[in-house]
Amino acid sequence: MTTSSTTARPFGRTLCAMITPFTEEGALDLDGARKLAAWLVAEGCDGLVLSGTTGESPTTTDAEKAELVAAVREAVGEGVSLVAGVGSADTRHTVELALAAGEAGADGVLVVTPYYSRPPQEAVEAHFRAVADASELPVMLYDIPGRTGTRIEPETVIRLAAHPRIVAVKDCSYDFLGTQKVLARTDLAYYAGCDEHVLALYAVGAAGCVSTVANAVPGRIAAILDAFDAGDTARATELQLRATPLIEAMMAAGLPGTVTAKALLTRLGLPSGPVRAPLLPADREATDALLAHHEQLTAA
Repeated sequence: MTTSSTTARPFGRTLCAMITPFTEEGALDLDGARKLAAWLVAEGCDGLVLSGTTGESPTTTDAEKAELVAAVREAVGEGVSLVAGVGSADTRHTVELALAAGEAGADGVLVVTPYYSRPPQEAVEAHFRAVADASELPVMLYDIPGRTGTRIEPETVIRLAAHPRIVAVKDCSYDFLGTQKVLARTDLAYYAGCDEHVLALYAVGAAGCVSTVANAVPGRIAAILDAFDAGDTARATELQLRATPLIEAMMAAGLPGTVTAKALLTRLGLPSGPVRAPLLPADREATDALLAHHEQLTAA
């Protein structure tokens, strides 16, 4: 395997799993999305993942997903990678979303394991192949069994790596050994999907990260990878550990990352808006704690 500094990066290095801004009435806020996307890029992100878990994809319509890609593409231009979440529990619907994402201007698609039906590995593999065969866009597999109920087992990922359009993985498997097995046997670009794993996965050959925490501190996430690329592993470690309290507050304090990210962005005066039901907003106590951790990190 090559080192992280030279690993192929089909979608960039520091990607933000961007929230989807809504108006106070709950409609899609395209102006807010443009402003937030431009800010994230200016602060250090070279790629954005739209309509993923953090982007509330289960509660946005097909039309809203396409409109979001088109608006963000307009805001950031052609030099920033846009990966569109197209996952669903239905293979036919996923294919339709992938085709629409390409027409709207996406550079790639994020495809999650089909959820609820708990398909066996043969069916999981067939699902991903069907999407990759139908779309001309490169595919990032999304392995997040905590939400879908089904792993993409390492041997399945290794077989899928032979498909010319399956090029990357967003890794939320919490199976570090399995991840290393795939890294050792394929050329897939791995992206840490869990913020606590950004540096650890990068150190063993990942291409970068898809970060929810980057919604609030994009420059701090990019700095971890910058330090590692510069050969300053001690500094990279320091920056990862310094970010840990905010990461824990946003990702492991009992609320979904979408909820915490939107609560914090609202306090910071950045485009955000409410979450859509069935999610509920963070309460004042949780939001105050998020802001305190943010202030502590950014003051350092």
